[in-house]
Amino acid sequence: MKPTALSYRISRTTGAAAFALLLISTTLYAAEPKAMTEEQKTLYAIGLSVSRSLTVFDLTTTEFEYVKRGLTDAQTGKKISVDLTQYNAKIQELAKARRKASGEKQAGAGRKFLEKAAKEKGAVKTASGMVYTVVNEGKGESPKADDIVKVNYRGTLIDGKEFDSSYKRGNPLEFKLSNVIKCWVEGIQLMKPGGKATFVCPADLAYGESGAGEFILPGATLKFEVELLDVKHEADAIKPAVDAPAKAVVPAKK
Repeated sequence: MKPTALSYRISRTTGAAAFALLLISTTLYAAEPKAMTEEQKTLYAIGLSVSRSLTVFDLTTTEFEYVKRGLTDAQTGKKISVDLTQYNAKIQELAKARRKASGEKQAGAGRKFLEKAAKEKGAVKTASGMVYTVVNEGKGESPKADDIVKVNYRGTLIDGKEFDSSYKRGNPLEFKLSNVIKCWVEGIQLMKPGGKATFVCPADLAYGESGAGEFILPGATLKFEVELLDVKHEADAIKPAVDAPAKAVVPAKK
């Protein structure tokens, strides 16, 4: 089982139904409510959820006014200014363009993060460009690419924001090492059972120019804390459960 590949897609629901559910009345939120019922909290959570789906667009204040206008017209039954069916594809295109632009902004910061990480005590920058740092050495034989490994891990962006953690799920992950991103294939082969290390992965050894999910933008540099719990030869390994929770973070090797 390998860390989850958060597949990225702006659904058409985001463009229509989800938008229509957002509470956009400025009068309603003019003052902070003293208390909310559970139903009101649920409605408020709908607003938070829809707002989260807008993050990819990186809207300016002026642009958000047009979004609110569309929401208001849909909610109040006013005549709408555009045919939504003709704009679904354009919504997707805009989302991809904005996501790519955001990734490009972060690419420079990612390179600086890598350079800084390489200068830290105990850090080793490999020929591929990843930065590897031993936390605990471990004992025994290092795994090979065809081995089945069992790990705990935590993945963060360069700003420290966590995007996945097997520790939080309370469920270590088991997977064939050759099936995950290059940074993991290389880094875990440098480890020994019982060891712990950090990997700082440049984009070309992680998710490249595609990114993954909501948080991992195109060109993103990532940091992983990895604990190697066990190593098995493929023939002796227990097949991972098909519904393992982390089948999304580190995608199959292409």
